[in-house]
Amino acid sequence: MAWMRCFLFLQGPHGPFFAAMGRMLESAGASVCRVGFNAGDEAFWRNKTNYIPFTDKIEAWPARLRELIADRGITDIVLYGDTRPIHAEAVTCAKELGLRLHVFEEGYLRPWWATYERDGSNGHSRLMDISLAQMQGALARRENEVTEAPAHWGDMREHVFYGALYHWYLSVGSRRYPHFQRHRELSPLQEAYFYTRRMVTTPIIAVDRHIKTRRVKEGGFPYHLVLMQLEHDSSFQMHSPFRKMEEFLDVVLQGFAKGAPRHHHIVFKAHPLEMGRRPYAAILKKLSDQYGLAGRIHYVSGGKLGGLLDHAKTAVTVNSTAGQQALWRGLPLKLFGTAIYDKPGLVSQQDIVDFFGNPQRPDGRAYRDYRAFLLETSQVPGGFYSRRARHQLMRRVVDQVLADTDPYEASLSRIGEASLRLVK
Repeated sequence: MAWMRCFLFLQGPHGPFFAAMGRMLESAGASVCRVGFNAGDEAFWRNKTNYIPFTDKIEAWPARLRELIADRGITDIVLYGDTRPIHAEAVTCAKELGLRLHVFEEGYLRPWWATYERDGSNGHSRLMDISLAQMQGALARRENEVTEAPAHWGDMREHVFYGALYHWYLSVGSRRYPHFQRHRELSPLQEAYFYTRRMVTTPIIAVDRHIKTRRVKEGGFPYHLVLMQLEHDSSFQMHSPFRKMEEFLDVVLQGFAKGAPRHHHIVFKAHPLEMGRRPYAAILKKLSDQYGLAGRIHYVSGGKLGGLLDHAKTAVTVNSTAGQQALWRGLPLKLFGTAIYDKPGLVSQQDIVDFFGNPQRPDGRAYRDYRAFLLETSQVPGGFYSRRARHQLMRRVVDQVLADTDPYEASLSRIGEASLRLVK
C-alpha cells in the first residue's frame, strides 16, 4: 500500500529514472523526497520542492540521515548499488530502524532486464542464501511460465550519454557541493572526458572490434574467453580478491600458460563501458612476453558478447553478471569472486591450471531453473536509460516497490502455502 509511506531516494543510475519513479510513487499516494550529494544528482531531479542538498562533509552524513528519517517520517529508502560509503551507511541505518530498503542494480541477466531487490545486491543479495532446491520448489508451484527476453531496446548509447552528462554536471557544479567525495579515483572532469571521447570514437572502436572479433572467430584455433569488468565497479572492488584488474589478468595468464594446450588461444573481452581508463592492450602485451604467450592472446574492446561466447571452449571472470551468458550456453565457467550464481553444479571448483587443461561443464538443467527463478523475482523487464526501457521497467517495478513482501519472499512463500494445503 502507498498510503502512509514516505520514500527517501539517494543516488540513482545516471539519468531521469529515479525522478520518473518518484513521480509515479507520488501518483500512487506516497510522499517522496530526494537527497542529492552533487550537481549531477540535482540536475536529474527536477522537482526542487522535495530535493534536499547535502553539502556537508561525509562525517556528518550518518547524523543527518537519521535526522531526515525522524523529521520526515521516512519509511522506505531507495538507492542504486549498496556499497558506496553514502549507501552503506543508509543500509546500516535502514536495518537498525526497521525501514524498507529498495536496492536497484544493473540487470543480473543483462541487457534486457534491471535488478530490483530488498536489503542488498550482488554479494549482499538474498540470492546468496537461497539454495537451488528452494528455487526449484518455488518454480514447481508457479502458475505461469516465465517469459524470455522482452522486445529489444538500445540502452548503451543512452547509458554513455547520461554518464557523460552526469560527470559534466559534477565538473561545472562542484562549488555548490564542496565536500562531495567520489567513490572512484578519477575526477569528474576526467570521467566526463572519457565518456565524451567514447561517444566521439564509437565508430572507430566498432570497426576495430569487428576486425579483431572476426580474426578470433575465423582463426581456426580453440580459445578461452575472459570476461573483464570495470575496475571501479563495486562487484569487483567489494566482492573479489583483487583491487586492480592487472592482478586478475596476471593470475589468469599464469594459469593459462601452465594448463592450456599449446595450440589454444585466450581472448580478453573488455566491458562494454570500458572507456580506455587503463591501457589493457599494453598490459596484456607485457604479460604475454612475460609468460611466453606471443600470438596466443587477443584483446577485444566492448561490443556484444554472444558471438565470441558461441565458439569459446570456456569462460573466466572475477564475478561478472555476464558469466551467466556462458552458463546459458553450457560453457565451463571459472569464477574468482563472490557472485549470486555461484551455486553447486554451476561454477567450476577447479583451480585455474586444471580448469584450462580439463574444464568441467555446468549442470544445464540446474542453471535453467536458476535463471527462471531470477526472471520470476528480481529481474524486471526494462532498463534505466532509454525512454522505452524506463517505461517498460516502471510498468512492473513500482508495484514491486509498493508490495509488502520482496520478490524472493513472495515466490518462496508459495512453497509454504502449498505445504499447508497438503497438510490440511
